[in-house]
Amino acid sequence: MSKSRSVAGCSQFRRKLGSSRREFLKAGVLGLGGCGLNLTDVLRAEAARGELKTENSVIILWMRGGPAHQDMWDPKPQAPVEYRGEFGTMSTNVPGIQLSDMLPHCAAIQDKWSILRSLHHHDAGHSAADQICFTGYDRGTNPDENIHPSCGSIVAKQLQHLTPELPAYVMIPRQVPGTDSAYLGVACRPFETLNDPANEGPFSVPNFALADGISLDRFGNRRDLLTGFDQLKRNVDQSGMMDGMDNFQQMAWRMLSTDRARAAFDLDAEPQAIRERYGFMPRFDPGASNRCGAPAWSQRMLLARRLVEAGVRLVTVDLRWWDTHVLGFDSLRRGFLPRFDQAYSALIEDLDQRGLLEKTLVVAWGEFGRTPRVNKDAGRDHYPNVFGAAIAGGGVQGGRVVGSSDSKAAFPLENPKTPQDVLATIYRHVGVDTETHYLNRAGRPIKVLPSGRPIDELFS
Repeated sequence: MSKSRSVAGCSQFRRKLGSSRREFLKAGVLGLGGCGLNLTDVLRAEAARGELKTENSVIILWMRGGPAHQDMWDPKPQAPVEYRGEFGTMSTNVPGIQLSDMLPHCAAIQDKWSILRSLHHHDAGHSAADQICFTGYDRGTNPDENIHPSCGSIVAKQLQHLTPELPAYVMIPRQVPGTDSAYLGVACRPFETLNDPANEGPFSVPNFALADGISLDRFGNRRDLLTGFDQLKRNVDQSGMMDGMDNFQQMAWRMLSTDRARAAFDLDAEPQAIRERYGFMPRFDPGASNRCGAPAWSQRMLLARRLVEAGVRLVTVDLRWWDTHVLGFDSLRRGFLPRFDQAYSALIEDLDQRGLLEKTLVVAWGEFGRTPRVNKDAGRDHYPNVFGAAIAGGGVQGGRVVGSSDSKAAFPLENPKTPQDVLATIYRHVGVDTETHYLNRAGRPIKVLPSGRPIDELFS
């Protein structure tokens, strides 16, 4: 593209600032590189239009490794034992819906969450499947590196300006394959907590930093966290730097300096009873014969609730590592399923009791499921041909089952769904315009989502 054409294009996009939000986003203003448009411009344009702010959020509970759907929310009690596995089934509080008998707490609140049982795609590689589920696009030549932006990065690009005092996209504790920003740039990468709420002792966030080099040091405890925020504010105010910013620049800066951000990440402010409800189980080591240990990630889920309560738009929680090839039933029985059962039910009830469930969509899933037949090592292997997910909140009617798998949980039987459908549901909930195109590194306009439709059956 010639320089003159590029300048003309920038001018055309700038004229879009006065148009409707849909046209504004379609024009690619929020994702246009090289035209000098930044957060300050966007904030100013939004204020000029007096646009209403939405408050919807999403929590993605990323069960990396691939949870065994037939051992959780799609049991097959009538199948031969080599397919149904070692667990039994139990009824839920919704007539006609059964779960694995390893999920009693989830079964008791089935009326608050629903199940997808017919998800499918085509790639059995962990990182490649991560890409599909987070971006809606197939992987590139290196599946560990995003060539398309994650759903969280899209949310950051389109919605960060609505809550500039908080990051729009947070990863707990750090990125996994598929969660990066690709051609949307560094500004749309997730804010990583880095430190893990699952670790013992006070929780701190070392990664508070500003683009111009002002940063908070690493904090060792809650008192240091609070003191560090106060010191940052005093240093910047005394430097006079704030005097050189207009109101909109100050809004962008306050993302990392306000009480709102401080309160959101202050996990140690949670009452002990709530922390215990989510679970304080010690780390699980199933032994050298099985690499699939289940960390005590329950507190990560509690931090996610705090963040959406404060106004963060999308939080992805790493619940790895469900890759149960060897001694899989032992791993699930002794670690993964009891922890998930306690923490997931706590999260849904906590959001509901705080009046947050209606505006917070919670999606629990992994990159694929596990093979229908149990392998020789008492585990199951990678399987993208059919898998499941748990969906709650955000207007989802609890006690629904969407789609079904066949008698051995091997293929979709009715109403097949794709990861793109899940992403379309997420995007609609938070207000992302999926018709927007962004320029990739080759200068080609790429649509936010290549396919997929919101899963309306969850809402009626």
